[in-house]
Amino acid sequence: MPLVAALAVALAAVVGGGARAEAPLPAPLVLQLTIDGTINPATAMYIAEGLAAARERGAAAMLIQLDTPGGLLESTKSIVKELLGAPLPVIVYVAPSGGGATSAGVFITLAAHVAAMAPGTNIGAAHPVGGQGESIDGDLGKKVENFTASLGRTIAEQRGRNVEWAEKAVRQSVSATEREAVKLKVVDFVADSVAEVLTKANGRTVTVAGTPWTLAVAGATLEPFAMRLGQKVFDFLANPNIAYLLMMAAMLGLYVEFTNPGLLFPGVAGVICLLLALAALQVMPVNYSGLALIGVGLAMLVAELFVPSVGVLGIGGLIAFVIGSLLLFDTPDATLHVDRGLIAGAAVALGGVTLAAAWLVVRAQRRTSVVGAEGMIGEIGYVRRVAPGGRRVKVFVHGEYWDADADEPVLEGDTVEVAAVNGLHLRVRRPTVR
Repeated sequence: MPLVAALAVALAAVVGGGARAEAPLPAPLVLQLTIDGTINPATAMYIAEGLAAARERGAAAMLIQLDTPGGLLESTKSIVKELLGAPLPVIVYVAPSGGGATSAGVFITLAAHVAAMAPGTNIGAAHPVGGQGESIDGDLGKKVENFTASLGRTIAEQRGRNVEWAEKAVRQSVSATEREAVKLKVVDFVADSVAEVLTKANGRTVTVAGTPWTLAVAGATLEPFAMRLGQKVFDFLANPNIAYLLMMAAMLGLYVEFTNPGLLFPGVAGVICLLLALAALQVMPVNYSGLALIGVGLAMLVAELFVPSVGVLGIGGLIAFVIGSLLLFDTPDATLHVDRGLIAGAAVALGGVTLAAAWLVVRAQRRTSVVGAEGMIGEIGYVRRVAPGGRRVKVFVHGEYWDADADEPVLEGDTVEVAAVNGLHLRVRRPTVR
């Protein structure tokens, strides 16, 4: 019996060991990042942290879902540097349908080990512009263009993509649809979903840090990697419409505080909005001529309330405000600009407020004074005492007794009207018919 028991135990161990050896391996991990907006310092930091997290968790690859109108060249260079030196394969998927990889997005897509696009997307228009959104002319413009074109060529060569198209995207701002991009060998394939991207990328061999790496991502577990709160706030502020609204709120709050000292709340809110707007303006191509026009326009609208210009200052201020708003974030390829509807709404609101304030000022100027000496003229009083002759009297007006001279003799109890005020002495007359 002991021998039988020992054999049974050994058999169970063999069977158990075989079962453990055949246990399915865990699905590979793919870290997914999402970029839906401009390329800025927050985006660059987000991608760097995503790569570090993917390496720490032993991910098989990192996938970036990209939809961007472009952004800052310095941030783009930082992202490209991270992607070219990535410790694991990086897949860039331009999605969703209707989105695109414009300007800075071109370089990020070219720098991926595997690049894919969703149906209905586009890529291209990577011509560089100045820090204020203007075209860069002269020798400096040529230097920047040549540098950016060389950057595109270098990335395309390293990833085996279309070098000629990469240069045209910079120098001629050419663009391509998803199907054209595949034919031109700008991207690898078109996919309807992230799952299809992983399926089509599976088995491809790419070079990671100089070493061949065969992707094994079919059926991988996708783990979203979100921005930190600070990055989300900064990324949210790096939006032309948000920055524009913050600037308008700052100017309104500070104007109310300066014209009505002591309210505190408008001033505090205005300062906070101003600081947030300045933070946003630091990471976007601001045209300072447009910013100056907005400031001049607002100053003219305020001056309209105090200077009798018959509307000239108000109309001029509105025109300057609208032109400045249109130029504020505009770039030659129209990738960054304030929404036209937002500008129209702000202009209508400012015009309405200015007209209403001007009407109130005119109304106040035309209104008869109700305080001080001028406020006494026209008031009705009653004669309480009369000196001999009936002209020097004591009258009761506004709840007070006043010494007065009558234009004609009056009797005690008569009703009189104040005709003039001379210090503490009144001149009264019989009420005129109104």
